Amino acid sequence: MTAFRSRYGASPLHLLLVLASFALAAYAGARLLQGDSLGVALWFVGAALLHDLVLLPLYVVTDRAAQRLFRETPGQRAPRVSVNYVRVPVFVSGLLLLVWWPLILGRVDHYTAYTGLPADGFLERWLLITAALFVASAAILVVRRRHESAPRRRAARRERRAREAVR
Repeated sequence: MTAFRSRYGASPLHLLLVLASFALAAYAGARLLQGDSLGVALWFVGAALLHDLVLLPLYVVTDRAAQRLFRETPGQRAPRVSVNYVRVPVFVSGLLLLVWWPLILGRVDHYTAYTGLPADGFLERWLLITAALFVASAAILVVRRRHESAPRRRAARRERRAREAVR
């Protein structure tokens, strides 16, 4: 077992799961290409080009701006705010938008006919979820900052009490 782990780097279960995921992806790709192969290939190439030429530079610039905004100032031991408190809600919100954009933007006319459910309200729900993600991230930031500053507050309180006792 140690020889396998030293060569592969992980457990045999990991290798089995990776091979199973590759098999599932190959099956899905074969099923997907049975229909409109040219359209699917064009969609993948277009998605790769859109990502590499438009989206990647956009989020690199945005991330650099956020890092510059939240970076350490001279004399400060830690950054004012970790960029991850912004990254995570933006990522989850963007992922939800990517998955549900036709419904969020109201671009699906046949949704009600197929599902029997109303197609309205997705934009409002997405905005509420996005707001909730940012509020939760801000709350976690506040709790962690308060927890980190507790020893400093206790030390300042002890110092104040010691000074008052001396007077």
